[in-house]
Amino acid sequence: MVYLWSVLTLGGLSVAMAALLVVAQRFLVSYGVCKLDINAGEKPLEVEGGRTLLAALYANEIFIPSACGGKGTCGHCKITVTSGGGPVLPTETPYLTRREIRSNLRLCCQVKIRENIFVSIPQQFLNIRMYTSTVESIIDLTGDIKQLRLRLDEPARISRRPGQYVQVEAPSVDGPVYRAYSISSPDYEPNVVELVVKLVAGGIASSYLHSLKVADTVRFTGPYGEFNLSEDPSVEIVCVAGGCGIAPIKSIVYSLYQRWPGRQCWLFFGSRRSRDVFYLEQFEQLAQKYPGFHVVYALSDKLTQGEKWHGETGFIHLAVDKYLEPNVKRQVYLCGPPAMIEAVTRVLLGKGVHPKDIFYDEF
Repeated sequence: MVYLWSVLTLGGLSVAMAALLVVAQRFLVSYGVCKLDINAGEKPLEVEGGRTLLAALYANEIFIPSACGGKGTCGHCKITVTSGGGPVLPTETPYLTRREIRSNLRLCCQVKIRENIFVSIPQQFLNIRMYTSTVESIIDLTGDIKQLRLRLDEPARISRRPGQYVQVEAPSVDGPVYRAYSISSPDYEPNVVELVVKLVAGGIASSYLHSLKVADTVRFTGPYGEFNLSEDPSVEIVCVAGGCGIAPIKSIVYSLYQRWPGRQCWLFFGSRRSRDVFYLEQFEQLAQKYPGFHVVYALSDKLTQGEKWHGETGFIHLAVDKYLEPNVKRQVYLCGPPAMIEAVTRVLLGKGVHPKDIFYDEF
């Protein structure tokens, strides 16, 4: 009995000490006002010490990509910290290569501002803005995927490239969170951003977006993404998608044929069942208009009795292997589950596609 009370007492003291340390850091430790220097004096700021670098940047409307909302689980918020960031933390090392660490790259969601800090931020991130939009239309594409069309209010236009994405601001009990969604509308619609959103169980942002109604307000930052569509019309474009990964593909395809009506392009889309298929009729109509556009849909699950399907069956990488000729000058964009991307990449490398010509988004 004495032993039990000793264990309970020790445990209670440990919990109390931990709580006191949290309170002390929150209310007693003050780092004062710190200097945040961006790009060697290009944008000097003064920020309250003690917060993360990511939070300080967002507070000053500098929107660094962060698909996980600053929890250190996505590895997207990499910027160069030349001085004042402290040592690299164990929470950062899984997302940083040795070369990146030697180059002073850090996850800015994990860097606490405790002193004057000097950072280098790419110009494209400094140009990112917060947008306010109004829901113009909502379409149910499948049982758990919706298309949302957002009309921009302020600013009224967005300059972007096919394949880029935005980060939608969603409310939560701990304050706003930001989640990444690819833009599905073409680049020749500068006052519209269209999203394809799959409802994820427990997902803060997807639940929020699926709850919206026409005329509701949506805020997002962007555009993000480094994909650049080849300007050489002789380069064949290959797009492979799974599920809502079709979003950036749709933007690429429609933007492509608005500029180069005679260009060669392959679209491969993989679904499990026929009820998961969407946009097929729309893409087939586009293929009738542009002979260089080829559409291949495939179902991976075995067809049920009486199920009508005239497309391919099996995993989508098998269709890619079946239809693509080897040693053709190509640029490839993939968007889908990691397993799909790995399988398709192996096929493409076997077809002679150079790794530098393969771009992908995992989701």
